[in-house]
Amino acid sequence: MSKAIIGRKVGMTQIFAEDGKVIPVTVVEAGPCPVVQVKTVETDGYAALKLGFGTVKEKALNKPDLGQFKKAGVKPCKVLREVKGMDGYKVGDEVKADVFAAGDRVDVCGVTKGHGYTGVIKRWNQHRLKETHGVGPVHREPGSMGANSSPSRVFKRKKLAGQYGVENVTIQNLEVVRVDTARNAILVKGAIPGPRGSVVTLKTSVKHSK
Repeated sequence: MSKAIIGRKVGMTQIFAEDGKVIPVTVVEAGPCPVVQVKTVETDGYAALKLGFGTVKEKALNKPDLGQFKKAGVKPCKVLREVKGMDGYKVGDEVKADVFAAGDRVDVCGVTKGHGYTGVIKRWNQHRLKETHGVGPVHREPGSMGANSSPSRVFKRKKLAGQYGVENVTIQNLEVVRVDTARNAILVKGAIPGPRGSVVTLKTSVKHSK
């Protein structure tokens, strides 16, 4: 059975293992996530759990959104996510940080940090042009566009300047180093997507290496 939980990225720090090695970890405030809805194959066509995370005032929600929370008997949540493969839960139950344990492998999904409109060097790691006479006056431009009079256009998906960041990214097969149930915190080895305070989803890794 796969497991999942919604959390908030607190930041990065480091801890010491028993053998004295320093382990860089990301602290995630995971849950508690109330079960707002249980979807089944008979009623919805697929099986999934709808989990909530965070608190929000009732006046910030419209009637359809507020109605599902009142029907489930749970407090309004700011974030709603659907997860598959979690059995044994019913409406009103809470998924807490102890759903994972130290040593588990997880995939972390989040939205990357936004960098605004950037050039090709920062966005695609391209090289700058030669800084010699006859080149320029701009040395950070993309350079040649490729073909000449045929086909007289720039091909689609060419790596050019544009919006960089704010993308859904999944980092796979990360290790859970420690679980602090008293603080609802999960310490994941390494870095995860998103800035501090962003919402992330932890779920059982699909590419678990034995």
